[in-house]
Amino acid sequence: MTFKYIFGPVMSGRLGRSLGLDLLGGRVCSMDCVYCEVGATRNLTVERKPYVPAKDILDELAKWKATMVTTPDAITLGGLGEPTLNSEMARIIIGARELFPDTDIAVLTNASLMTDELVRQELTLADIILPSLDSLVDDEFNTVNRPCKGMTPAAIAAGLLDFRKVFKGKIFLEILLAKGINDSDENLGKLKIFCKRLVPDRVDVVTLTRPGTLKNVHPVDGEVVSRWRKALNAGKSRADDRKTLRKEDFSMERATALIEASLARRPQTVLQLAEALNAKPETVRLAVETLERAGDIVACTAEGKTFYHGIGHRIEE
Repeated sequence: MTFKYIFGPVMSGRLGRSLGLDLLGGRVCSMDCVYCEVGATRNLTVERKPYVPAKDILDELAKWKATMVTTPDAITLGGLGEPTLNSEMARIIIGARELFPDTDIAVLTNASLMTDELVRQELTLADIILPSLDSLVDDEFNTVNRPCKGMTPAAIAAGLLDFRKVFKGKIFLEILLAKGINDSDENLGKLKIFCKRLVPDRVDVVTLTRPGTLKNVHPVDGEVVSRWRKALNAGKSRADDRKTLRKEDFSMERATALIEASLARRPQTVLQLAEALNAKPETVRLAVETLERAGDIVACTAEGKTFYHGIGHRIEE
């Protein structure tokens, strides 16, 4: 069975095996981040509307549950853009919890709509919120995140602090560093003060590990990441504690469908796909080769690894 809005599971360093829900159905976002692994934003907007109706997503999720081969650690709202732009997000969170009452419901967000009180209220329905905040320095923020006009990092930070006051779940803050763009000592100092006020449940400092939107954007070196992690008390990966599961036997048809849907949202290696799907690497490799020969996915190299992604993934010069 092929799914349009359900993808994965994919391996998440913070959530373990994460089953993704695509709430946009396309590259609709309030930012056009230079490092975005799903490619350039095609609709840069802050307009909220039901880009994908809640019913369509929940119907697919129910069908996925009926045929699931591995139990996810989290159901994660995300996909090809900013999930809080979907005005039916609250219904999706509630429906996902009804289908998976014992599974964490998580939301990946660039935090841009945290300035909206209604969005903050809707997000309190989730168990885990994973906001990103890459810089509190205005020019760095504009360069790395390329947001909609009028957005400021100060307003987003204030929205996150307001959200922290009412949210009973967990906040996993992520900061992604791009070399020479937002890795300044000024930014580190501002974020250190902010984290002391936000008191997130964990902080993750990362750099580029997959192909992003711009070819000329590069990762920072390991020393920089280590220094930032130490300064911000960055946390341990939840995936490091996951249990080893028996590898599932997939038919080639099912493996190909799952892999194509996953690669449409996130570039991955063969081993990453195999781990996320709990599948045998040889099965995944054959499916990837089949998709590549058919022209449905393409390969690229980043940081010495071969990644595969959907043909719609655009990388700018």
